[in-house]
Amino acid sequence: MRIERLTLTDWDDVLPARGFEPFHTADALSVLDDHASGRLHLFAGYNGGNPVALLPLFVQRRAVGSIVTSPPPGFGVPRLGPILMPASPKRSKVERLNRRFAEGIVDELSLDDSRTLFRMIGNTNYTDPRPYRWAEFEVETAFTYRLDIDGHSADDLLANCSKSLRREIRDVRESAVTIERAGSEGTKAIYDRTAERYAQQDEPFDLSWSYVRDLVEALDDRARSYVVRDPDGAFLSGITVLYSNDAAYFWQGGTRGEYDGTTVNSALHWRIVEDLVDEPPVDSITAYDLMGANTDRLCRYKSKFGATLVPYYTIESNGPQMALAKRAYRAISG
Repeated sequence: MRIERLTLTDWDDVLPARGFEPFHTADALSVLDDHASGRLHLFAGYNGGNPVALLPLFVQRRAVGSIVTSPPPGFGVPRLGPILMPASPKRSKVERLNRRFAEGIVDELSLDDSRTLFRMIGNTNYTDPRPYRWAEFEVETAFTYRLDIDGHSADDLLANCSKSLRREIRDVRESAVTIERAGSEGTKAIYDRTAERYAQQDEPFDLSWSYVRDLVEALDDRARSYVVRDPDGAFLSGITVLYSNDAAYFWQGGTRGEYDGTTVNSALHWRIVEDLVDEPPVDSITAYDLMGANTDRLCRYKSKFGATLVPYYTIESNGPQMALAKRAYRAISG
């Protein structure tokens, strides 16, 4: 396999029609490159003249070594990692492609060097991290909830939700609140409320408004902001959603909002689902990713949507000498 570095224009040309997440797009990567520390490197694995694998990496060079990440920490990117584009669906050929590409990337950036910190969170389509484990990297499993909407009506999907969730949605629908898609002012309101919530909980919130604004503007139709307002027009809650060709992703917002004692967030999520069924920004979308199933408290709520539990993998440098650096990374990345 031949490993090459691509420009963003080249990357956009070879990105497949399916199997990627919103931050894999050239538009999102360009914004990350503008705001994140380090330099964006776009790698492609070639079999002859055909690209068969892709991987965006952010590289910071330090006097004591290098930090290589995908995604970069501190920018609200839940997953990134490799995209495999095998020419054949045969298991043996897919595994050979995955192994050779992983080996090529490790060699290209000396990821196994004791002075290199490497951390990668793969997307949900990257299902086989074994080549990195065999190369003595540490591999951990995490989960998200993904609601399959393909071929289903909104009413059918609602029937699969828990009784308590259906009641919350019904109560909000029967109230005088409004749920609507909003422009940049809605995105800003969601951002401000999210930052306020983090401050109330004495938690760090690293995202700048300039980054969020630039990302949503760059993604254009691949981003929508939904807001809930009371009868007087006051903001109650909101969610910014990002879209790939495969799925919608709950990205920012969702802070708890209430009206007449009923939480409005379940109905907010359900408006997003209804639009995915009736008015999706990309016709090929088949799922709503609720983004995260790794916190007990949040899982108790998200499991009510009847979604499927889907794994993804974190791959990082191993060894005691990396423990301090990894703790610092995790503190930044959240």
